[in-house]
Amino acid sequence: MKCLYNIFQMYVKEEVMKEENLCPCGSGKTYELCCEPCHQNHNAPTAEALMRSRYSAFVFGLVDYLFETTHPSHRAKNLKADIASTCKGLAWTGLEVMEKWQGREGDKVGKVAFRASFVQEGKNGLHVEHSRFKRFGKAWMYVDGEVKG
Repeated sequence: MKCLYNIFQMYVKEEVMKEENLCPCGSGKTYELCCEPCHQNHNAPTAEALMRSRYSAFVFGLVDYLFETTHPSHRAKNLKADIASTCKGLAWTGLEVMEKWQGREGDKVGKVAFRASFVQEGKNGLHVEHSRFKRFGKAWMYVDGEVKG
């Protein structure tokens, strides 16, 4: 059963990228012009861009990126293992940004509220979170999030 689930996850990831190579974060841009530069440079211009790039990183299983874009003061000892487990256990299928507060290029802090849909073991799920972001040097970093519902 686990093998079938892994095949399903790979299929979902491939389908997300097929539509003209659209970014899985739902921005409507191509991955090349949206989250890929964040994944390569580890420097998103806004809190929302970081949140979207982290969502895409979960879709693609970019554990190191997710770890490195977590604020150092919030990197738990088992964080990498937890991220890897989440990446393997869920197939992310959609993102909707509900609200933003600050987090622009000149800001030091920001918040983003979002809904992310997923499939886990053949069942649909929804993750609703209000995330907090903070600059660390010049880079935006994920601090923490309050999961709703």
